[in-house]
Amino acid sequence: MTEAADETAVRPEDDVEMGFFDHLRELRTRIVRALYGVVPGVIAGWLFKEQLLDLLLKPWIAAWHNLDLGDPQIHFANPLDPFVAYLKIAMVVGVLAGAPWIFWQIWGFIAPGLYRKEKRMALPFVFFSTVCFVGGAAFGYIIVFPMAFETFLGFGGMLPSHDIVVQPTIMITEYLNLVTRLLLAFGIVFEVPVVVTALAAMGMVNGPMLLRFSRWWVLIAALLSAILTPPDVASQIMMLVPLVVLYFISVGIAFVIGDRRKKRAEAENTEGYER
Repeated sequence: MTEAADETAVRPEDDVEMGFFDHLRELRTRIVRALYGVVPGVIAGWLFKEQLLDLLLKPWIAAWHNLDLGDPQIHFANPLDPFVAYLKIAMVVGVLAGAPWIFWQIWGFIAPGLYRKEKRMALPFVFFSTVCFVGGAAFGYIIVFPMAFETFLGFGGMLPSHDIVVQPTIMITEYLNLVTRLLLAFGIVFEVPVVVTALAAMGMVNGPMLLRFSRWWVLIAALLSAILTPPDVASQIMMLVPLVVLYFISVGIAFVIGDRRKKRAEAENTEGYER
């Protein structure tokens, strides 16, 4: 076998040699295309901005009522704050609604370096990436927000001296900064099984390797939870637990993929021997 044949054997089919600046141009193109896919969601989010703000405030309102703090209120200190808040909501809706297109562009960026059989994973990658991203945001909204907000508001109320009340004054900008950051954070961390499974399917990692790395992953997950969530133990644990569970689910999937690859290789060897 010639040197050219050896090189072809280890390189993906139809692979085109690209320089550093070629990769940068391709990345820029994919980012611009991804932004195009976000625009319709941003427009839709802006059209329904008040309904969406009402939806995002529901966990906070429920926690407020549960603690008997009176009539819930949200404030703004600058005349531009409501506009910025609505714009931020529209942008988050655009990202969530455009998630399939965004993940398709991500796949388009990495696909040229893959083999043909790996490129068949395009639709599953886009589908499961979208499901996990939106599902992570929904998990944060439905499960984490009510518990976290009730914990935060629980620090308010009458002090033991009964001379003064610690009254929360919630600003709309700070609230939406917190909420949108958490929604996107939970969406991103729920991508762990998709990424790990894709790496295992490409043969870059395997089950035993991931299992050995698990102790380090727990540490990484704890650091991510501390960075991405507010400084309270409850919300950090609510992110840490899914991160760890999703990782070990990925490890299980990697073992299944490895077993199937091993059986396929044995079957091919047996067939070749019989011939």
